[in-house]
Amino acid sequence: MTRTQRLCAVVFALGLLGRSIAAQQPAPAPGTARAIAPIDLTGNWVSIVTEDWRFRMVTPPKGDYASVPLNAAARAVADAWDPAKDTAAGNACKSYGAAAIMRVPGRLHISWQDDTTLKIETDAGTQTRLLHFTGTPGGDPSWQGYSAAVWEIAGGFGGGGGGRGAPAPAPAGGTVTPPAGGPGRGRGGAPPRGGSLKAITTRLKEGYYRKNGVPYSENAVVTEYFDRHSETNGDEWFTVTTIVDDPKYLAQSFITSTHFKKEADASKWYPTACKAS
Repeated sequence: MTRTQRLCAVVFALGLLGRSIAAQQPAPAPGTARAIAPIDLTGNWVSIVTEDWRFRMVTPPKGDYASVPLNAAARAVADAWDPAKDTAAGNACKSYGAAAIMRVPGRLHISWQDDTTLKIETDAGTQTRLLHFTGTPGGDPSWQGYSAAVWEIAGGFGGGGGGRGAPAPAPAGGTVTPPAGGPGRGRGGAPPRGGSLKAITTRLKEGYYRKNGVPYSENAVVTEYFDRHSETNGDEWFTVTTIVDDPKYLAQSFITSTHFKKEADASKWYPTACKAS
């Protein structure tokens, strides 16, 4: 056998091995959140910044909190922002918490940690979010908090194999509703295919919406709607509509819509540490 023939044989064997390993990966258990998912959010995604450029791509000046409906207490906190103090206190990740991380420019890797837990990893700030389709909110407050997830399918809710049959309740003092027209249509693409993912995050540490110290409190409740859609040229997108209710620092709900485009692989993945400014 020649060297070329041996090389071809090795490549063929490795291909068979790869298919064999893939075949051994367990299929999702029937009825679990992974099995009944109406849309597939897994894969590699990059954020496309089409709005709020001056707030998202650079650190705005202190005191620039335009478009965030802050109350007087929140404005006082923002006006006192000091990134050096945040760094010294080990709080460089305050602008990478769940109420802000989807607005931070960068890339996401989304996968199933198990059949009832969707994992979102960010290269910006090297954060990990876990969206739980079963279980009860608990644990110590953290940057990413506890996210309770549910599929919204054909006007109803899809649980996660014996988990919650309905989303978490709205925060006291107000209801949580998506913007008029429904989420997922911000770019003018096709309507969502089959349903949406709804996640409600609580048990957060106090953080920032933006790097210049615009605050959300430990009482903030973050409601998100994830919708996948496509364009006529074949590009795949998802849009996350984020609604933050915070009785401590907001005069009304703060709503944003953020867009992500699917990438073929993780070749552009570049994890970076949190930066205070």
